Amino acid sequence: MSSALHLATGTDFKALEGLVVAFHAEMHITTDTAHRHAALMPLLEGSPYGAAYLIGPRRAPVGYIVVTFTWSVEFGGMEATLDEVYIRPNVRGKGMASQALIVLCQTLEKNGIMGISLEVDKDDLATQKLYTRMGFLIRERFALMTRKA
Repeated sequence: MSSALHLATGTDFKALEGLVVAFHAEMHITTDTAHRHAALMPLLEGSPYGAAYLIGPRRAPVGYIVVTFTWSVEFGGMEATLDEVYIRPNVRGKGMASQALIVLCQTLEKNGIMGISLEVDKDDLATQKLYTRMGFLIRERFALMTRKA
């Protein structure tokens, strides 16, 4: 199975939304169509704040990655956050996520990104193992804190 990475555009909304619905259900995140449309369409229309990528064949993607951008004084420049990474359960364990992450991280780093962060479920040891293999480290001194507006 192909682990090709494709920059998603507006014509990919339905395919991407289906994957987002599946991921959100798995993670117990509640969103509706209007929320997903408002969150995804700017990324699909070229927002400078991020992008969405489809994983696998463009006609029938098996996953996606959403990357967003911020400025980091600590890292000395632009930082990327892998906001959501998802592979359909029936194709997990075949190396597709690893290959997509390798390509995306290399591309980001070649284009001036100074650090790449992501959030992972504390209890999901398998996913933590994947991310550790990709060079991500748990920052023991820091905890993600969020204030929802």
